[in-house]
Amino acid sequence: MAIVFDEKNNKFQGIGLYDPDSPIRIKMLSIENGTKIDKSWLSERIAIAYAKRQQLLESDVNGYRLLFGENDGFPSLICDVYAQIAVIKIYSRIWLPFLEDIKEAIVATTECKTMVLRLSRNVQKLSLPEGIEEGAIIYGTLSTPEIIFTEYDVQFSVNVIKGHKTGFFLDHRDNRHQIQKMAKGKKVLDVFSYAGGFAIHALKGGATNVTAVDISKHALSVAQDNAKLNGVTLETINGDAFAILTKMVAQNERFDIIIIDPPAFAKAQSEIEKALHHYRRLATLGIKLIKKDGTLLLASCSSRITTDDFFETVGAGMDSTGMPYEQTRKAFHDIDHPISFSEGAYLKCGYYKRL
Repeated sequence: MAIVFDEKNNKFQGIGLYDPDSPIRIKMLSIENGTKIDKSWLSERIAIAYAKRQQLLESDVNGYRLLFGENDGFPSLICDVYAQIAVIKIYSRIWLPFLEDIKEAIVATTECKTMVLRLSRNVQKLSLPEGIEEGAIIYGTLSTPEIIFTEYDVQFSVNVIKGHKTGFFLDHRDNRHQIQKMAKGKKVLDVFSYAGGFAIHALKGGATNVTAVDISKHALSVAQDNAKLNGVTLETINGDAFAILTKMVAQNERFDIIIIDPPAFAKAQSEIEKALHHYRRLATLGIKLIKKDGTLLLASCSSRITTDDFFETVGAGMDSTGMPYEQTRKAFHDIDHPISFSEGAYLKCGYYKRL
């Protein structure tokens, strides 16, 4: 535990947890004097987080993010829930002494039947207490790591033991739903598809043809499994997205809807310029492949790319083609990814109509 005081007047500034393994040595939890970080405090914070998701939970959704790190007052800790399975991912060992209390509070709040522990690579390298390991079942039982959860009228399968991060990307839920509403009778291209989230929503929305593109064969295999789960047919292309889009432009292919949702291009400050170049190139390629009155959705999950820089770069890329377009919508995090500080707002998404 670390208590922070102002060195000039010895005034209380806040309380946090000391992390010797991180460049950010103190993870702040509270600025209220007298705060005691115990089971009661943790339970209250988790209950507050759950209440923020209530509107979402009243819809046909049972896959959601319960705890969104610093934004919910739990720096370096994530908790996602898939149906009745909670998955905690820890990015710092500061939470290990509190894990039992956090587990009990999550179970009481969500009524989940099972809890899986996921650890970041850095935490996995550390000396850890017995029973604390990647993929450990820390509450209940798990007959299979493949869990099916519902996102509106779409079902997805997630591997809670070996899936990337906690198994699925939940932040684009609303954007996937928006694409579904637009997809009837349309030809759709889903680039950087991963598990086929956008693609399956488009097919459920009545798209006549959907092609998913990803460099990972495994990801496309998962996407095909999700297509079968929903009784729809998905076409896939395995390979580098930039090369595939360039080839499609050369072949004069056109789509009614294109989703381009790349991984984080800028994971360090030094990668920002290169990342902006990639976004501009994707915008240039994307707008060339859209039919008249069609829609291009282009997103960024790079927290180091500011909202203004992203939208300005995308606009510059499209402008360079001389093709007429208009931005019809800007979208950000869904309700289960609340933002409590500016740096926490990583997701940016633009919808562009080809005129």
